[in-house]
Amino acid sequence: MVEEAIADHYPDQEIRCPVHLSIGQEAVPVGVSVAIPNESLFFSNHRSHGHYLAKGGHLNRMIAEIYGKETGCCRGRGGSMHLIDISCGYMGSVPIVGSIIPIATGAAFSMRLKGEEGLVVVFFGDGAVEEGAFYESLNFALLHNLQLLYVCENNLYSVYSPLSVRQPPGREIFSLAQGIGLPAFQGDGNDVEDVILKSAMAVDIIRTEKSPVFMEFKTYRWREHCGPNYDNDIGYRMTEEFDEWRNDCPVSSYAEKLLCEGLLLDSDIRCMKEKIQTEINQAFTYAKNSPFPDKEDLSDEVYA
Repeated sequence: MVEEAIADHYPDQEIRCPVHLSIGQEAVPVGVSVAIPNESLFFSNHRSHGHYLAKGGHLNRMIAEIYGKETGCCRGRGGSMHLIDISCGYMGSVPIVGSIIPIATGAAFSMRLKGEEGLVVVFFGDGAVEEGAFYESLNFALLHNLQLLYVCENNLYSVYSPLSVRQPPGREIFSLAQGIGLPAFQGDGNDVEDVILKSAMAVDIIRTEKSPVFMEFKTYRWREHCGPNYDNDIGYRMTEEFDEWRNDCPVSSYAEKLLCEGLLLDSDIRCMKEKIQTEINQAFTYAKNSPFPDKEDLSDEVYA
């Protein structure tokens, strides 16, 4: 609902940064955050909104950041692709493909050097496993027994390029991590309970075996790679494929399951949606009414 609101407001030309929406991929950040200890640190990529909110990020501050306002989580300097909020353990997102992986690995190594027991989680897409930093980082993490969880959200596309033109047929991404020596497994990225189960297994391995773990979750983004629109008309993916994944929506599928099991009523869902919509409306009002940064302060906090 948050990202649908971003898409609705984007044509107003008040949001001047690119937005990479994760509509259709909600189960992964939610499921991982449920299973991961609160004191863990999250790192993310350009498609970051779900990770930030699932980690406990403040909705008002995220929307204000997207609007480039002083009240944003980065004081308006980062925008959608550079969210950072240390107060909730969200240590940053970086848009350069694969670059967040060595940053998160370095953070986990820092914890090891300082004797801290914290756990680091890093999210990235299937395109990131085609970068050299991916292999270097996994090798380093395994060598130093880092408490690190690598989470690959495999939505089948890198911009407009499907896996079939980027990787050889018949190879699963999680097997790449297995080849390096990490415990690695694959899950249904549209089933939040499967994500929770696999993430809990990963945490147990990290804690007991003192080893980094790799998880691949297959999922699907509904909107265009970058922006608020749908792009099924330009030919890089077929309508039939989109419809199949949309029918497996992680949100509506789980709501239907809870209704069938009698754990929720239709009235409960209506109340949830009304409450969320109120929070969203307040966040956009907050962002629009917030001031832009003063030009004299433009370079503040850009560098440590």
